[in-house]
Amino acid sequence: MTKAADRPATYNSGVNSSPSVHPLPDPGLPAPAPRRPIRELPDELISQIAAGEVVERPASVVRELVDNALDAGAHQITLRLLAGGVRLISVEDDGGGIPREELPAALKRHATSKISNLAELESVHTMGFRGEALAAIHSIADVSLLSREVGSEDGHAWMLHGRTGELAPAARTHGTTVEVRELFYATPARRKFLKTDATELAHCLEAVRRHALARPEVGFAVWHEGKLVEQWRACHQGEPQAALAQRLGDVLGQDFLAQSLALDWQGQGIRVWGRTGLPDAARARADRQFAYVNGRFVRDKVISHAARSAYEDVLHGQRQPSYALFIEIDPTRVDVNVHPTKIEVRFRDGREVHQAVRHAIENALATPRSAAGATAAGQADLAAHEPAAGLGRPAEADIQPAMPRVQLGLGIQQPPAANPNWNPAWSRPEPVGHKVEDLSLLWQSGRALESAAAAAGEPAATAADGPAGPAGMATAFDPDQTPDQRPGQPLPAADPHDATPSTDQSLTAPPLQATNAALASNAGTAEPPDSGHWPLGRAIAQLHGIYILAENAQGLVLVDMHAAHERIVYERLKQQFEASPDAGLQSQPLLIPTTFAATPHEIATAETYADQLQQLGLEISLFSPQTLALRAVPAALAQGDGVELARSVLEELSQQEASTVVQRARNELLATMACHGAVRASRRLTLEEMNGLLRQMEATERSDQCNHGRPTWRQLKLSELDALFLRGR
Repeated sequence: MTKAADRPATYNSGVNSSPSVHPLPDPGLPAPAPRRPIRELPDELISQIAAGEVVERPASVVRELVDNALDAGAHQITLRLLAGGVRLISVEDDGGGIPREELPAALKRHATSKISNLAELESVHTMGFRGEALAAIHSIADVSLLSREVGSEDGHAWMLHGRTGELAPAARTHGTTVEVRELFYATPARRKFLKTDATELAHCLEAVRRHALARPEVGFAVWHEGKLVEQWRACHQGEPQAALAQRLGDVLGQDFLAQSLALDWQGQGIRVWGRTGLPDAARARADRQFAYVNGRFVRDKVISHAARSAYEDVLHGQRQPSYALFIEIDPTRVDVNVHPTKIEVRFRDGREVHQAVRHAIENALATPRSAAGATAAGQADLAAHEPAAGLGRPAEADIQPAMPRVQLGLGIQQPPAANPNWNPAWSRPEPVGHKVEDLSLLWQSGRALESAAAAAGEPAATAADGPAGPAGMATAFDPDQTPDQRPGQPLPAADPHDATPSTDQSLTAPPLQATNAALASNAGTAEPPDSGHWPLGRAIAQLHGIYILAENAQGLVLVDMHAAHERIVYERLKQQFEASPDAGLQSQPLLIPTTFAATPHEIATAETYADQLQQLGLEISLFSPQTLALRAVPAALAQGDGVELARSVLEELSQQEASTVVQRARNELLATMACHGAVRASRRLTLEEMNGLLRQMEATERSDQCNHGRPTWRQLKLSELDALFLRGR
């Protein structure tokens, strides 16, 4: 007879059954191990556990050894590898060296010369500081140290064999050589997870490359299987930016140097400098993003998010920017002791660092590239064509850009010398044209210009005389003009309600009378301009109603007129909103509030940032302990998914600074408004309108890309055009 205690307890054996014990475990699972007493682990096992955290692959050893070499003040570091670093890793430096009596302690756990108390741990300024790297490596590999201290009275160096602990004299100049042989020989299971020798070599090279970018004054050489695979000589330039530029060109290639901009931003207690890539040079992968904090390479979400947000409205799609950023900050304001590999850090004030990185990159990207170095590039390009003058190329005196000529039937003005309304301000080499505050001129029709001039007592410009402005370039964009409106014909009377774009009636420029009066006051006192001074040149034609063709000192410029005008309008709207930062976006109340289930985190965010949500046009209130009610949305997005918008904004507010989220949401709405207010494709423009747009591009920030990150213009140099037609061959 089976006893009740021998039967397995069940919960469904009967109505009156009540289990008194837990069900038996699944017979397929292993039986629990018997309890063991608590005891201390041996030192060797402790070191092997630490090695598992510090040493992932040969590249981890390379990183730790190069850190120590840099801390020793090395000026030249040589790395020698065998089998991708598995069989041998040798790091040789010319630093200060290690005294003989300290060599045995170098392989002990938590033995270091970098720190001695907690205060020094909280203000680490060296690359290494934990004192566990060599001990961890020694527990899983065969390590030997060869060192000679600078100024040592011994006539030789000292060799320490890690396995035996024996010290022996050896020949060497001052400095240290660390050899690591047969990595993971003590833990063969870890060795099975390593990749091929070529893959491990690539990771080792990447580790050295990261150090080389941060220390241009140090030379690096990498040997593999007795062959030199990489070498970067020390840069002895006086300026840090010059030395960095040379090292970037050596390590990342001259293409990165040519497609990047120098930046240097100084804040209170923080400095961000380096180089950031142009939006056109963005890549599909984030493999050219290097961020350093006090010389230490890090991967930090705050820095990466700040850099990505600085490229928000100049980067197309999911492209990744390239940059090499160096952040200098007080060591007491950053914690580097948060990850075993020291590749992650924690800032005391992450928002401050986020704002510093974002402002540094935004300032570097703000200046239009068309205005930077155009004169020097044009001179260099023309000088390159001088030898070809006998091959059909005109002589140097004949290369000057042609002045505008009379074209019958197109309403083009006389040459600027014959224009009585010529403004001398445009004879200077600086970027010229209407300022952003006068952008409403781009939307005025011809009749509106005439009526405004008549009200100010000025004579109206005619097709023969040309409008007032640089070479008759007072712009007369009218987005409502029909495609069949031919240039040179009178424009219909403008509706006063259409004088400004449909974005907002308040977005107007200063009175047109003041602008015309300023032009007239300077009339007739300037020499004719040289269009070579204009970075984007002089418009010569329009292609299919989409592209503007312009001629400058370097060759041919192609402009996407809709994309360019869209950026101009967008920057204009942003400036007006920045002038009144407390003004919020217009909201649209919902007839029936929408409720949605929310997490406690979302509810807390909605209550904390209620004022910021109002600025974004969102009204979110608490409906129940687990539900939020959406009562108003931005008017421009009234037809969208309000709940999804609310969730995304709450998520952004919880992670980033509130002002940053408000600014980003505003910019997205303004970009939509600018896209609808910009001149459309298939709109036929006069040469005056084209030239006016080019001058505005030269004076507008970030005019090289539209709001969606697409390029607005491209340059074809004379050398490229010559190559197309085989000139000079």
